[in-house]
Amino acid sequence: MASSSSKKVIFAALAGNTLIAVTKFGAAAYTGSSAMFSEAIHSVVDTGNQALLLFGLKQAARPADRSHPFGYGMELYFWTFVVAILLFGLGAGISIYEGIKKIQDPHPLSDPTVNYIVLGLAVVFEGVAWWIAYKEFRLSQGSHDLISAIRRSKDPTIFTVLFEDTAAMLGLGVALVGIYLSDTFSIPILDGVASIIIGVILAATAALLAYECKGLLTGEAASETVVSGIKWIIAENPYVLHVNEVLTLHFGPKDVLLNISLDFKDALSSSQVEEAISSFESRIKAEYPEITRVFIEAQSWKAHRASAE
Repeated sequence: MASSSSKKVIFAALAGNTLIAVTKFGAAAYTGSSAMFSEAIHSVVDTGNQALLLFGLKQAARPADRSHPFGYGMELYFWTFVVAILLFGLGAGISIYEGIKKIQDPHPLSDPTVNYIVLGLAVVFEGVAWWIAYKEFRLSQGSHDLISAIRRSKDPTIFTVLFEDTAAMLGLGVALVGIYLSDTFSIPILDGVASIIIGVILAATAALLAYECKGLLTGEAASETVVSGIKWIIAENPYVLHVNEVLTLHFGPKDVLLNISLDFKDALSSSQVEEAISSFESRIKAEYPEITRVFIEAQSWKAHRASAE
């Protein structure tokens, strides 16, 4: 299940995008700006996306049952992938369509001042939402650079909102420039060009988001730091002769399945093996709370290799 910080980021973005969408649609209807209409659609899509992320968090929090013995954690990854599809299909598609339509039938803006006011307010709202998402993401970033941190992150809600808000800030900048150039030089076609550029930005954002979600949806292992730590815990125990295999799988940001195959010393009694296994499970869960299920198999190294081959 995702942390409460994920919901904080989503609610901040949801509130901002709802307010922005209403004002953008009003400005687009009043001025006839294609770029402003594209930005309004962008905000509506973002609002719907945040609602889907909240729904995904709720679905992922359901307890395990007979049909889903490992829980519903991956529902969050699925709904994040749906968000990427909607961002591409609706956000990018409609923006590009509106831009082409404006280029084919250009008409001057009636009152660009309204657009400037609305876009200025939108920059403030989006900027606040972006800063909240960025601060929460920085908490898990550590010493890694931004790109590496995104690749390593297992919580798609935060980097999804961060992606969307970054695209929104870029889109607002493009809309401002497009409207200004269109009005200043009396070239209405530039408003349509700005709309197309906004669509391209949304398409690129959706593609990047879909790529990141694909890895989570198809099953990603825990970080190398976690796996190395687990191996170190096992290596300290004198009962273990060889670590055959350590496998991990994320079912959610804080829900990791761990499978370990160990070759214990032959002279050990069954009670000693049981004691070692219980000790491993307790210590691993204590040091790595995200690991919720641990399965440890006692198997000789030769038998493990033969089975793998």
